[in-house]
Amino acid sequence: MKKILVLSSSPRRGGNSDLLCDQFVQGAQEAGHAVEKIFLRDRHIGYCTGCYTCVKTQGICAQKDDMSEILEKILQADVLVLGTPVYFYCMSAQLKTVIDRCVARYTQIQNKEAYLIAAAGENDRKAFDGTITAFRGYLDCLENVREAGMVLAQGVPLKGEVAHTAYMQQAYELGRNA
Repeated sequence: MKKILVLSSSPRRGGNSDLLCDQFVQGAQEAGHAVEKIFLRDRHIGYCTGCYTCVKTQGICAQKDDMSEILEKILQADVLVLGTPVYFYCMSAQLKTVIDRCVARYTQIQNKEAYLIAAAGENDRKAFDGTITAFRGYLDCLENVREAGMVLAQGVPLKGEVAHTAYMQQAYELGRNA
């Protein structure tokens, strides 16, 4: 049994990337894994200010918000799933903020599998290029965290539109095989 952490960064509950995250969760739970999904919109996470207090305090951030709890869960997870809508060819600000705040303990994020779930209104695969680059850049900064799979749902601009596509099954299968 793996510990799986799903970070859903959609600003709208039931948005396309959020629905795909739910499908991943369902598949992973049915496969017997312990899964926790965090809906980032419900959390208070400030932007990294670059103060580097975390360097002086062995990873303790100067900001007192929900990120310390999320970062601890990232460290404890075997599998990390990053879910995001694609805005202007890149991931959501909510997800990028979490990634930036990992600076406090990023050297401790090790030995994991990572998945990307993304949904875009554009009906062109290149719309995901910036998101994929940012995802892979994050993983490159971590120790032995390998890319394990992606669901890239294109052509789904309206809330819930992904529900009637093959992307839902892809996300479920990714979770089942995590």
